[in-house]
Amino acid sequence: MAEMEERSVDGATNEMIEKATQDGVLTVFDRAENMRPCPIGAEGSCCKLCSMGPCRLPAPRRREETPEEKDNRRGVCGATIETIAARNFVRMVAAGTSAHSDHARTVVEAFIQAAKGEGSDFGILDEQKLLQVALDFGIEIAGRTSREIALELGEEALKEFGKPDGTLKFLERAPLRRQQVWEEQNSKPRAIDREVVECLHRTVMGVDLDYKHLFQQASRTALADGWGGSMLATELQDIMLGTPVPTTGKVNLGVLRHDAVNIVVHGHEPLLPEMLVVASQDKELRAAAAANGATGGINLSGICCSANEVLMRHGVPLAGNMLQQELAVVSGAVEAMVVDVQCIMQSLPKVADCYHTEVMTVSHKAKLPGAIHIEMDDAAPLAAAKEIVRRAIDNYPNRAQSKVNIPDHSVDLVAGFSHETIGYLLGGLFRASYKPLNENIINGRIRGVAGVVGCTNARVKHEDIHTQLVRELVKNDVLVIQTGCAAMACAKIGLMTPEAAHLHAGPGLAEVCETVGIPPVLHMGSCVDNSRILMAATAMVKEGGLGDDLSDLPVAGAAPEWMAEKAIAIGQYFVASGVYTVFGVTWPTVGSPEVTDWLMDEISESYGGKWAFEPDPIKMAKLMIDHIDEKRKALGLDEARERVLFDMEMRRDLDAV
Repeated sequence: MAEMEERSVDGATNEMIEKATQDGVLTVFDRAENMRPCPIGAEGSCCKLCSMGPCRLPAPRRREETPEEKDNRRGVCGATIETIAARNFVRMVAAGTSAHSDHARTVVEAFIQAAKGEGSDFGILDEQKLLQVALDFGIEIAGRTSREIALELGEEALKEFGKPDGTLKFLERAPLRRQQVWEEQNSKPRAIDREVVECLHRTVMGVDLDYKHLFQQASRTALADGWGGSMLATELQDIMLGTPVPTTGKVNLGVLRHDAVNIVVHGHEPLLPEMLVVASQDKELRAAAAANGATGGINLSGICCSANEVLMRHGVPLAGNMLQQELAVVSGAVEAMVVDVQCIMQSLPKVADCYHTEVMTVSHKAKLPGAIHIEMDDAAPLAAAKEIVRRAIDNYPNRAQSKVNIPDHSVDLVAGFSHETIGYLLGGLFRASYKPLNENIINGRIRGVAGVVGCTNARVKHEDIHTQLVRELVKNDVLVIQTGCAAMACAKIGLMTPEAAHLHAGPGLAEVCETVGIPPVLHMGSCVDNSRILMAATAMVKEGGLGDDLSDLPVAGAAPEWMAEKAIAIGQYFVASGVYTVFGVTWPTVGSPEVTDWLMDEISESYGGKWAFEPDPIKMAKLMIDHIDEKRKALGLDEARERVLFDMEMRRDLDAV
């Protein structure tokens, strides 16, 4: 085993890894060390799409292959390495898109029930956003009740998954030039499910064998995620559950409590976690917890994206990110680990067997051997939430105090920066505007904006690449916006409080942040909330002064420790939206230099965005900063100009509506 301090930059994680070792429990960190990754599969050079394979097509390792060797490097069916690498990549896009979009379908169905008002636990909390989204869909709002509007919106949203003609409605939100690019490339998504199905069909043995043509469909499918499923999930969740506004919270395993019933939610769909917030505040259940000896009541915390959702709306603390899910159980203090879909480790019940924790699954889409299944009604999950809380309370007396060790690690953060909130903070509640952001990019006080998102990956030092990259970016006056597990990594080192601007940001960025009162790193939510980043970038274009397309902006994206297929789908929809996007750890097409070169260079001729791969965080930061500087130069912003920091009077004088 590696030295404990080499596993993570986070003290709580290292403490729990050491405790797991002492308790004889294997975790993801041990399995990653014991399991050698397949080098052929990792570079995209393996095809297993038919029973004539699997066909493994590695290139020579210590020299360049000759043209004859390259031509002979084919599968049994004759597929070239370019076709095989592209098909593997495109299938990842399809899988990632299906994950986000199936999440969205669940939300849409619950939204329709809420609109009907028939036994739903949900309602319409953000009526202003309801009207805005309804107008985006061309729905009449005059003289109608909120429920009538919401019902029609829900029904129209459901059609986006399988409508027989037209293209997705949210594409019309993009800048006009970007819509033209998609039209020119024939990559406008038609219906979400149709694009995923066509992706899978084209990658079946013997169908689409032109890798560039395959990537056209990959772009169309990924756009169906970013401007379709993910955006639908985010917008309808906001309408139903409330649009996030800045709220304080805490992060890391130290949020678990000795004197309380600890319930940890983990997964991605926020419907049950929302009701667990309600159930954990129920007077009868809190009294039952006290009667069972839990003087601190019921303590709800979260792992992964479910955590981000309830943090943004209720200030529920973050126990940690994806790689910490087993470690929360190892603390010995968790009565219930409640999981729904995505990023759930099958090892959880095995780890829980060593402690008293009950692992509970709730989604009809996902069961876990060894876990208790409590079926949840997507429209009315409060009953399931109360049953879960009761079971956790009953389990509290089974906690073995000798096995309890809660790390003394937790950090304050501010979360809840929706794209609407950013406008309010910059321009005011009644005159929301991105103009101060654009002006401070134009005058050079802010160099540019970077979206740093994605997973944590056990193949690298936990959270190290995230934190090094973001520190380097903010030091160079780049405003960083984050979602998902990446956001948690940077919150743990104190980058998500307003005080961080003075401590970590470059002088220009620090002045802007201190004036407005925001951190230099903004928490924008969960994985599906990457669509908020698309909307923020679109708002920058529409505000003016920074070009007429997303590809003109001095912005860049990164997923430094990506792990899941969802990350590939996210990256592809950012690239197809015109954004330079850098991934770390590994890259899934390196087995084909031709495909890799096309993705990292030639694709920009079609979409204005492109991929890059760089495992080193400092070099990754340099790539992103260099790209931002190139965009500044193209906009004529590389020359010195008077720097103007907007004071309150100047903000009042903004002519934005």
